[in-house]
Amino acid sequence: MNYSCEALIATCLLVAGCGGGGAVGGGARAAAPIAPIARITFESVAAAEAIAAITVRCDACAWDQAGSEAVVINIKLDDLEVQRLPVVRSGLAEYRVLLGPVAAGSHTVTFDEDPELTAASLRGKSAAVVENVQVEQVAGTAANFLPVSLAPIIHARPNTVGRFTDVPVAMWYEIEPSSKGTRYRYSVIFTNEDGGTPADRLMATWGRTTDIEYLYSVEVDRSGAILSEDMQGPDHEILPFKGRRFGRHPLLWVSTENNMVLDSGATSVRYAPAPMPFTLAEVSREVVMDANAWTYEVMAKELKREGKIVPDSPPGAGTIPDPRRYAYLEGCGVAGNNALTFSVRVGDQWLSSDRGVAEYRITRDGCFRAAVPLPGRSEARDIRAVRVQAFARKDKSSTGPARFTRLNTLFALDERFVPGRGMLRWEGSAELTPGGPPLEIPVP
Repeated sequence: MNYSCEALIATCLLVAGCGGGGAVGGGARAAAPIAPIARITFESVAAAEAIAAITVRCDACAWDQAGSEAVVINIKLDDLEVQRLPVVRSGLAEYRVLLGPVAAGSHTVTFDEDPELTAASLRGKSAAVVENVQVEQVAGTAANFLPVSLAPIIHARPNTVGRFTDVPVAMWYEIEPSSKGTRYRYSVIFTNEDGGTPADRLMATWGRTTDIEYLYSVEVDRSGAILSEDMQGPDHEILPFKGRRFGRHPLLWVSTENNMVLDSGATSVRYAPAPMPFTLAEVSREVVMDANAWTYEVMAKELKREGKIVPDSPPGAGTIPDPRRYAYLEGCGVAGNNALTFSVRVGDQWLSSDRGVAEYRITRDGCFRAAVPLPGRSEARDIRAVRVQAFARKDKSSTGPARFTRLNTLFALDERFVPGRGMLRWEGSAELTPGGPPLEIPVP
């Protein structure tokens, strides 16, 4: 269903002076009621899952500036708080969020500014305007009903409430057949991680500083009944989920500095990005970022605000140059007990993703990304060749060569942090041994 900007404005005028809010982190709210940003109604002819595509304009929102980061919108369905939406992007942007289960009948969705969580300089100034809302109803007979209805809802880590850090901004699911039915696996892109891996190592071994985490999976039989479910807990331990639900949606609480989850917690601030299907065949998880290119800009702005972008930053400092100064590479293969690096040649100089630090090498199989900072005024178009090289690992004894089979892409971010067109692709089978020759691929 579509709701025009004019309809939204007219509805808001009718409810001016209404508002309110619920508890944050379990505490009572003392703030005075304010007028809703917007309110809409929609009709459902049968039970369904509701997803809202919300177009918001916030010209004053600046994710990279302390005190002006975002307006936080409290979204209510029929007066029940369903989630908070931080407006992490400046200007006009669309956000797809999960509203949850709805019964047949009329429903009202209200969008209020949260006066306690909105950035100080934006609070109470009507900085965010909801210009359009589209409500999609996923019926029980729809092919995507099960994965939508079982998508997790994520509660904020306590030390992020009231701060603008480590926000879950995108969720996707993968579908895997099982012997008894189907398994749905849900992963989330967080804007950053406050604990764990420093920014320069993240760029070297993952090609980004967002935190991408598998959070939850559920196996269902052919009738949709749940057979088993798990979550990624502290220390990356896979734990059974035994917690509460909103409808059929499992409730998760971010519980560690690197965004692992548990099935209980104290915070009431929660997020629910609408889950999107994604197939990751012969590609890395980072392609989900490419498909949602705005995540690169939000990533870079959070780095800037936290003081983690430093020109000519040396390796090991935990800071990085501007992400637009990097060449991003994605490859696939089997590292085995070896470590891998990418290098790019600019002029006569070879520049490596590990930047001379052994711990900054890639030690995982499958498809993986890395990023290499470029010197001076060099650009991605100045790259003449790519190398892939194997190294011995201190913690492993080599039991055979690494095998590299694909170079999926080489690209850079443009001035607006959007990934550029891939410059190079290669397929084959190259055995790489520590101390042996690298695979060298010329750039046409």
